[in-house]
Amino acid sequence: MHEAVIKQFSGTGYESSDVMVIDEVEMHRHQQLEKLYKSTRSGKEFQKDVVKAAEAFTAIGYRHIEAGTKLSEDCCRYGLENINENILAKAAAIYGDALKHVEQEQDDLNRQLSSQVLEPLRAMITGTPLEDARHLAQRYSRMRQEAETQAAEISRRQARVRESPFPENVSKLHAAEARMQEIRANMAVLGKEAAAALAAVEAQQYRLTFQRLVAMVEGEKNYHLRIAAILSEVEAEMVSEKQQKESAPPMILPPVIPSGNGLEKSTYFLAEELNRKDYLWEQVLNLYILHRVFLVRGERLSSKQK
Repeated sequence: MHEAVIKQFSGTGYESSDVMVIDEVEMHRHQQLEKLYKSTRSGKEFQKDVVKAAEAFTAIGYRHIEAGTKLSEDCCRYGLENINENILAKAAAIYGDALKHVEQEQDDLNRQLSSQVLEPLRAMITGTPLEDARHLAQRYSRMRQEAETQAAEISRRQARVRESPFPENVSKLHAAEARMQEIRANMAVLGKEAAAALAAVEAQQYRLTFQRLVAMVEGEKNYHLRIAAILSEVEAEMVSEKQQKESAPPMILPPVIPSGNGLEKSTYFLAEELNRKDYLWEQVLNLYILHRVFLVRGERLSSKQK
């Protein structure tokens, strides 16, 4: 009859029963342990879910690093091999260099997930405090079943004594009642110990899991902010390079300077369109041309004076 109302959560879990074995105090303790057992089991399963997700994130991150590193090398190589030909080569070189920083940020995020999320949660999932507390609750559950069986035994002994009040039956009844008192005392101690252990584990689960979730959110937020900053800078530099190329003046042909003493004529050409970084070179070249002009004029004046 009693076995019909017992519902097991699992083969080795804490058993739920609506039967009052001893008194209301014990029934309250039983319900408390049942609730804590469910809560800590649920907390453990949620921690496993978080670990599984973090493992997937890091696996994807390592694939991202591998692909990004390869693309960075390809972009840098293309930019180096075609640096004087077109704006695409310049853009590829800029992006290839930026990808190195992007993949470093991805590697930092993976390390953070491992050290701040995976390791602490794994340690708690497999840790002894949780298992020890659950074992105490399971021992209490088995002891409660024993008390339930003993209560039924006392009822049978009482019925026999009423029917046949022989000394032997009375002695067996007293022995059964003594055993019940022993079980009851042990249950009081074990129940208190199990409840304290499970409550401590539950509080630790809540605190640790919340902290690890916050760490995940902060890590991912900071990762995306830094990536956005890197890519924004890359985009701005690419656009700037394009605008510089489009607004640069056409090819410059410096004037031909005749030689006063029979030297061959010299003509200087600017080989490529000027861009932002070539501006200084243009100024140096113009200064050099002016120097040559003054030098030739000086040679002319010297020749005339002679």
